[in-house]
Amino acid sequence: MNHAAQPGTVYLVGAGPGDPNLLTLRALRLLESADLILPDDLVSAEVLALANPAAEVIPVGKRCGQPRITQAEIHVLMIEGAQAGRSVVRLKSGDPLVFGRAGEEIGALRGAQIPFEIVPGISAAFAVAAGLQTPLTDRTAASKLIFATAHHAAGKVEMTPKWEGAFPADSTVVIYMPGRKFRVLADDLIASGIAPETPCVAVSKATAPDQHIYASTLGQIEDDGVGPAPVILLIGHAIQIPG
Repeated sequence: MNHAAQPGTVYLVGAGPGDPNLLTLRALRLLESADLILPDDLVSAEVLALANPAAEVIPVGKRCGQPRITQAEIHVLMIEGAQAGRSVVRLKSGDPLVFGRAGEEIGALRGAQIPFEIVPGISAAFAVAAGLQTPLTDRTAASKLIFATAHHAAGKVEMTPKWEGAFPADSTVVIYMPGRKFRVLADDLIASGIAPETPCVAVSKATAPDQHIYASTLGQIEDDGVGPAPVILLIGHAIQIPG
């Protein structure tokens, strides 16, 4: 089997949370052989250092709502690269199918009849839980795992995840891109039915050397305790943080 990136093909590749040791072998082999690499801003320099030295690397990230490049322009780069006979890696932090605009890119590639492959990556939630040595589910405390985000497309007003009816207490909630107003977010979640005494942990720059961990409860979390972006927030009674 040929593991190298193939001409005329686009690969939507998960780069994991940042630590290059958490890349899949498939992701590594594609990075080492691709002609064109289109990374998000959150892809670490350590991961990009593993790329084919002859590859063209065009950053296409968006940070804090300020894009350097539009989503439509990313589609054009992928499609035109493949049509020119190049192998293209669209490199996304974490897993490409979790809050990563993969649906739009898949639609564009299908519409242009470009062959593509999706390569899963380790999402931040799993890397954070492993680093903290805490389960995300527990047969006595959490039988449900909810992934949510407080970041939405332009025009969306509501920023806090909402539930219809009572919040399922036997859940772990993982909030990607929670913003910076943690006290407001926590109050909204408490109003939605999550108990104030529910444990939570905010992890900044997961798996990086300067990772920052802030453990609290939902009722006591404060904005100034949380480290800089990117941050992921874990909430639930299954979370076990040593005192």
